[in-house]
Order: sequence, then C-alpha cells, then structure tokens
Amino acid sequence: MARVWIYDRTQTRAYKEAARKAKSNGRKPPARWLVRYYDRSGNLKSEAVANKTKAEDRRTELEASLVAGTYVDPARAKVSFAEMAEKWLDTRHDLKQSTWWKYRGLLDNHVNPRWGELPLNGVMREEIDVWVAKLLKSKEDNGSQLGASQARHAYRVLAMVLEWCTPSRIPVNPARGVTLPVQAEAEHVYLSYTQVEQLADAAAELRTKYDRPTACAAINKALILVLAYTGVRWGEAAALRVGRVDLDKRRIRVATTFYEVNGVQHEGLPKTGKRRTVSFPASLVPLLRPLVHDREPDELLFTTTRGLSLRSHNWRTREFGPAVDAAGIKIDGLTPHKLRHTAASLAISAGADVKVVQQMLGHTDAAMTLNVYGHLFPDRLDEVADVLDLRRASALRDLRAA
Repeated sequence: MARVWIYDRTQTRAYKEAARKAKSNGRKPPARWLVRYYDRSGNLKSEAVANKTKAEDRRTELEASLVAGTYVDPARAKVSFAEMAEKWLDTRHDLKQSTWWKYRGLLDNHVNPRWGELPLNGVMREEIDVWVAKLLKSKEDNGSQLGASQARHAYRVLAMVLEWCTPSRIPVNPARGVTLPVQAEAEHVYLSYTQVEQLADAAAELRTKYDRPTACAAINKALILVLAYTGVRWGEAAALRVGRVDLDKRRIRVATTFYEVNGVQHEGLPKTGKRRTVSFPASLVPLLRPLVHDREPDELLFTTTRGLSLRSHNWRTREFGPAVDAAGIKIDGLTPHKLRHTAASLAISAGADVKVVQQMLGHTDAAMTLNVYGHLFPDRLDEVADVLDLRRASALRDLRAA
C-alpha cells in the first residue's frame, strides 16, 4: 500500500521561527501543512498545502494515483510547453521533411505564441477551446483568420505534443475531446474526355509574349494527359524518371515525388510513403515515346526546354492557368490537382472497382477512396435485389419440383 501522510509543521522549532519572522516582517507565514509520501521509486516527496482540509483532499488524491499507477511528479509538469514541443519535434524522425517543416511552422506561428511559455500543467481544456475558436476569428477580431483545415492542423500539433507528455509528465491530455471546426467538404471538379483533350491541346500551343513556345509547351500535352488518365499527383509526375516508364507494358512506376520547403525543391517518397505502379492508355504511347527515346533512365521525363525540373507554382501560373483560359474551360476552382479527381471519375465510369481506384491513386485503404469518391460509384442496389429475386425464384421452383 502506498504511504501518504499529513504532517503539521508547527511541531518543529524551525517552522515556528520562520512563521514568527514572517509575521514580524508583515509577510504571510509559510504553509503549515505538508503532505508527505513516497513515490513509486521510493523517494520521499513533500507538498506544502494551505490548510488541513486541502491537505486531506490531496492525501486522498495521491493515495489513489499511487495505487492506480497514475501518479505524476508535479515537478515534471512544470516544464514549459515550448521546451517539450522542441523535444517532441526532434524525435519525429519518422516524418517526411515537408511534414516536419509544416509542424515547425504551425508551432512557431500559432501554437507556441499561445502555449509556449506555460508549464504543461497550465494548459487547460477550456482554454484550448477558446484558442481554437480564436484561430478562426478575423484579424479585426484579434483572431488568426485561419480556415477550418488549418485550425485543425494547429490543434493537432498541440494535441500531439501533449499526448507525447502523457502520462510521464501530465496525467491526462487536456486537448482530448476539444470541439473542432467542421471542415467544409471540398468541391470536386471533374473534366470530361473532351475537356481534357481541349486543355491538353491548348497547353501544347502556348506561346510567350515574344511569340515563342513557353518553357513547357513541348511536354504540356503529355503531362496533362498523364495526370488526367492515370491519377498520379502533380509532384509524382514532375519527379517521374525515364526508366520508370514502360511503354511496352504501359506502366508507370511511381517511386518519388517533388515537394518544396522554404522555396527549395526536394525529392522524397510519395505522400503515403509507398511506391506504386499505374497503367496508362495505349493512346498515350506515341506522346510519351519521344520523351523516353534515347535518354538515360535516371533523367526526368518532364522538364522545361532548358532541361530543368518543373516547379509547381511556375507551371500552374505560367502553363496550366493560361491553357485553361485558352481552352475556354469555364470551371471555377480548376487546378492541376483536379486532374487527379478527373482520373478517378473517368476510371469509375469505365467500370473500375474501388480497389482498382485505390491502387491507382495510392490511397492507404479503400475506405479513403470511398470517402472521397463513393458518390461516383453507380448505385447497384436494384441490380443486387433483382439477382436475389432470380435466385430465390429458382430455389422455389426446385423445392416445388421435389
């Protein structure tokens, strides 16, 4: 049984002398009561308490936590949130570099300014609720003016740091159960076959103000068609190497992706951390052949006319946007990423089942695919019911014949 007891400090001469001096100097005397106990390591601990009632309550609390194994040394909870956040971030060697820097930015810009100087035991659940609400408010209302998605990301970083400190420094994570803003469902854009072809043709014909082909005009058509008919992410297509394109088998091996950190381009594993293989229509072979022919396997398939790698912002503003305008496609919110949604919709309309679409897009599981594209799959309820009817009728005929 854990040993916890209350000690009256007035029994000691030292306390009496300290109390006398405090009163003579007009100061408040030191706390009379001590709650003393042995922690789980057998170390003697003492906590000063203002009055006997609070001392008895603390004794009961300590006895319960020591017996249950949930005791946390109060001193360990006094370390600042910012200090523990730095340690937590240093341990996250499992993260992609882009994700690590995203967490770094959220800590610096939104989490630490509010919680950094507080001790861990000073982070309260109700204050987290207030903070999340403030993240959403406009700057005119002294808020951060974040969208629901970004606010959720900032909260998640806070919650992960606190969870990492539980139960070694704090008994429970105060961020658990906080009400989060509802994230509006993204508006999906799906192009038709005709629109895809119009966009690709327009992108191939782009010219500069000096009436010369743009930096990517030579590869734009093939790139757009690969995005729209395979579902690879833009960064995955930009990082695609010649040796990972098999024209005979019509396969593309998605092994890496490009991403940017502080304006510097990096190459790493795809978003889910897993490589995959996708197929492409035979009609794309003639377009891809010139990009593969007589080139080294490790060369980038898609480059600018100067042989440089593609950069997301540049390509979107200088190539994709003008191509959309030139093609006359009047769809709000049309971005390169929407070609991935287009690929999913075209595959589903062609008869692909959920597992095929999952593999094609590189989703971690089929549930994610259904959450995003479930509304595109045909409603086959009547078809199933009709088959059940036919087989039931057959079984009834067999029974009657017997």
